[in-house]
This record gives sequence, C-alpha cells and structure tokens, in this order.
Amino acid sequence: MGELQQLYYLPPPPLPPPTAPPPTPPPPLSSHDERSPSASHQEPPPSPRFDPSRMVGIIRRKALIKDLAAVYHAECLTYCQELLELQSKLEESHTDLKIPENSKKETIRPPKRLKKSR
Repeated sequence: MGELQQLYYLPPPPLPPPTAPPPTPPPPLSSHDERSPSASHQEPPPSPRFDPSRMVGIIRRKALIKDLAAVYHAECLTYCQELLELQSKLEESHTDLKIPENSKKETIRPPKRLKKSR
C-alpha cells in the first residue's frame, strides 16, 4: 500500500499570493566585483542560466508561427484572387449590358421633314 502512495504522490496545493510584496533592499553601491571574497557574505541573486531546452521550444514556436502565417497569407491570396475574378466578371457583365444601349442611341432615324434653309 505504501508503494502505491509513493507512485501517485500529488504535490501540496499552491499557497495563496502574499497581500503585500516584501520590501526590496536598495542595490549595493560598491565598485567591487560581486564574486570577490569580500562580497561573499552577501548572497548575490541567482542569475538565470542558459537552458538550451527552452531555446528549442522557442525556436519550435517561432517556426510554428511562421507556418501559420504562411498558410494564412496563402488563404488571403486565394480570396483576393477570387474577388478579382468576381469583379472582372461583374465589369464584363456591365459592359455587355451597356453596349446594346449605346448602339440604340447611335442609330437615329432621320427626321421626316427636313428643315428649309434660308
């Protein structure tokens, strides 16, 4: 029974956030290197270490974003092409309708009575 409890151990629930942040001391105004033996009594803040596994994740996310942007761009281009085709069809249909109207105006009958010249 103890083995099962060890296999399925759950971490304790997280603590609620503190109500007020603790006051931070001002940075030391010394010209000494923080790694010098004289500054060893003060514990320097741990600097973030380079983690290559995080870089791999960042590079993968960046590649995924690029792929998604390329797909979106291609989709936008197809929609633009469709719109251009529809516009050209619409313009063609309007020009086809206007041509017969123009031809009617061009064929004018001569007047029945000619005007007399003085």
